[in-house]
Parts: sequence; C-alpha cells; structure tokens
Amino acid sequence: MSERIGYIGLGIMGRGMAHNLLKAGFALTVWNRTASKADDLVAAGAQVASSPRELAAQADIIISCVSDTPDVQAVLLGEDGVIHGAKSGSLVIDMSTISPQATRDIAAALAERQIAMLDAPVSGGSEGAAKGTLSIMIGGAADDVARALPALQAMGKTITHVGENGAGQTVKLANQILVVVNMLAVSEALLFAQASGVDLEKTLSAVTGGAAGSWMLANRGPQVLKRDWRPGFTIDLQQKDLRLVLEAADQVGAPALGSAMAFNYYRVLQQAGLGHEGNHALIKAFERLAGFEVGKAE
Repeated sequence: MSERIGYIGLGIMGRGMAHNLLKAGFALTVWNRTASKADDLVAAGAQVASSPRELAAQADIIISCVSDTPDVQAVLLGEDGVIHGAKSGSLVIDMSTISPQATRDIAAALAERQIAMLDAPVSGGSEGAAKGTLSIMIGGAADDVARALPALQAMGKTITHVGENGAGQTVKLANQILVVVNMLAVSEALLFAQASGVDLEKTLSAVTGGAAGSWMLANRGPQVLKRDWRPGFTIDLQQKDLRLVLEAADQVGAPALGSAMAFNYYRVLQQAGLGHEGNHALIKAFERLAGFEVGKAE
C-alpha cells in the first residue's frame, strides 16, 4: 500500500503538484491558509485538514510548498505546525524555495522528534507543476530520497539528489540566478531586435534552437511578444528568491552582479505595482529605459 501524503500550500505551483499526486493514486490530505483553494482537489478525491498539525497526524509523508522561509517555519514548526502532529518515522519534504541555512535548522528540529526531512525545491513554472514535468533538486539522506521517489516522480521529471540538507536549496538558488540572468539577456536582445527593425517572431525562431537557446527564451520570449504577462512565476516570488540569492552569495563571498541587477530592475516594477505579473515582465524595466515597447498587444 502506498504511503499517505499530506500536502500543504495550494498556490500557483502547489495546486498542480497536488493534483498530480491524486492522479498517481496517492491518498491525499491537503491544507491551505485560504481554504477555498482546496475545493477542486476535494472534488477530485482529496481530504481537507483543519491545520498542518492535523494533516501531519493523518499522513506518512508531509509535503510543503509555501512562499517564504517564515511560512515554512510556521507550517512545520509553529504552534499548530507539522512537528506537533507528525508521528515518529514520518518524512517531511519541503518543496518551497527558502534559505539553505534555515532549511538545515528546520531539519535539525524535526530530527529531534525522529522526523526526517528533505529539501526538494522545484523549477519549471506553473506549466511544469501542471504537467508533472518539474525539475526537482533534493537535499537530504539517500534513504529518505528513495522513500520519497514515488511521490516525487508523480510531480517531476528530472529528479536529482544533490547533497545533504540545504544542498537542494543552494542548487535552486543557482537555478534562479540562471533564470533571471537569462531573462535579462532575453530582454536586451528583444529590445535590440525591435530597435533594429527586424521581425521579432522570426528572430525568436532563428535563435531559440541555437547556442543562445534557453527555457526562458523558448517559453517566455513568445509571451513577451504577445504582451502576455500572466505569471508562470510572479515578480514578487522571484524577488523573494533573489533576496535569498543575494544573502547566500554574501555569506559565501560569491559575486552576484547579474542577480543584483535583476533584483533592482524588479524592484522598480514592484514600486509600479507590477509584482503580480510574470517574471518575464522584467523587460518592462528595460522598456522604460529605452522609451519604447517590444511587440504589440494582439
């Protein structure tokens, strides 16, 4: 019999991931701060818990996917948190993106209660969450990774055990550096092409399959041309991740110039009230500098 799973956090990523666990046949209990976000999952067969503590008592594996470090600390270690309901021998898998050091601290607190923990942040946007094709990078013990694998395979395609607790978060931050610096490059290239008068769709077709190709270019470039700012990942969440990148880079003494530049461009857009838009709206900061826009609304 497969293990019972509890899932905490039904946001832009979590909802698709939880649906894929149900589709894979797992018995699923969910909890979300805004309870109504669980309605479609309940209709599909999930149970609802009244708190993370109650959810943990009903599950063998508890998965969390929430916004930021304090949110993870609250749902796992808080007054009504997982730590107070989970049985000895349970496994917690945190799929949020948070501080590597905080992850190690949380894992140590859970270990005192004989509760194992993996940090397993994801990449692939809301599309990957919905399709079950996420890239998952995991920190923790090999035995716990093996135990988690059936659940992880329901949600992701590229599953990599990268090291001990905290290593998953570190690799995710490296991923986020690549994402935003890629988007910086996409923005600059499209503005150059627009200013030069070449066909933007043909430009994308010409470069996407070559050495300059990237996931961000292939998936977000076309959205930019359509002026479609719906988020696969919002600016506000991207900023949270970049704050973690800059803090961690400072701790280890690594230069992060491109990340810092993207962080400040995104801050300009947040101040303009655009934090809810997709992270590809980074190009709007460049457009403000350039005095013209790329593409046109359909």
